[in-house]
Amino acid sequence: MSKVYRPADIPRIVVIGGGTGLSVMLRGLKQKPLDITAIVTVADDGGSSGILRSELQIPPPGDIRNVLTALADVEPLLSEMLQYRFPAGTGLAGHSLGNLILAAMKDITGDFVTGIREMSRVFAVRGRVLPASRQELYLRALMEDGTIVEGESKIPLAGGRIKRVMLEPADIEPLEEAIEAIRDADAILCGPGSLYTSILPNLLVPGIAEEILKSEAVKMFICNVMTQPGETDDYSVGDHLTAIHNHIGHHLFDYVIVNNGEIPPQVQNKYAEKGAKAVHLDLDEVTKRGYRVIADKLVLFRTYLRHDADKLSEHIYQIVESWMLRKR
Repeated sequence: MSKVYRPADIPRIVVIGGGTGLSVMLRGLKQKPLDITAIVTVADDGGSSGILRSELQIPPPGDIRNVLTALADVEPLLSEMLQYRFPAGTGLAGHSLGNLILAAMKDITGDFVTGIREMSRVFAVRGRVLPASRQELYLRALMEDGTIVEGESKIPLAGGRIKRVMLEPADIEPLEEAIEAIRDADAILCGPGSLYTSILPNLLVPGIAEEILKSEAVKMFICNVMTQPGETDDYSVGDHLTAIHNHIGHHLFDYVIVNNGEIPPQVQNKYAEKGAKAVHLDLDEVTKRGYRVIADKLVLFRTYLRHDADKLSEHIYQIVESWMLRKR
């Protein structure tokens, strides 16, 4: 593997997750003087990603495409092109152009990880984007009623409460570049993103959580603003942390960054129609467990609620700077 060179004083930050929330945060972080590596879940089996995964035997490209687009230093029109989804056409309908390009790059280079690296170079991506594993992996959920749900896309639709998620096969190997990035990191972030279908699938890849535990980096959990129907119904901040602890068996984070800004009633009502509500900050419970909590108004509302990428990235950068100063 070719060595990545960087100025010695730029902090190395590893961000772990998937989904829209991670991409929003990365748009803010790429404006900071940080050496970013994003480790992205490859358990998706729905939509365009699922079709390409099944037909071409490649890891699902959707979350990787979103992260590449977020970190790309290109004209807005080019980013829009990567996210463009064909509305019609036999075999094309539903596919995003970025997913098809990633599939093509895998064929051209002969390897999915090499294809991501070359696409990153073409689109001037600020940082590295890595899948958690080269191997095909599938997600299963054990529900509290004892039933098993197969497939990442089906888990939130099952209508029950999740007790545990598991990866298949059990002998998955982590991507070595991902392990090395965690070992070299000055800061490690998990989230935001779907708890059971984006964050935990990364942490359950053998070796990932173990390296995070051994790392002397500062570790942060970025909590979602809203609960997710079918995954985290009625979850508090503490419930998110409990779920991770129950799967990993250890206290993983130093800091928890959460939104405490008020969400307008009309926005809450819009989300309530879909079964979502604001994640409650049970501050006493979280701090009692030893987490340091950073709470601020971190939301913006346009069509959907999203993290305020600028404010969130500023909090993260201040924590990283403070940690680096203590290490010197």
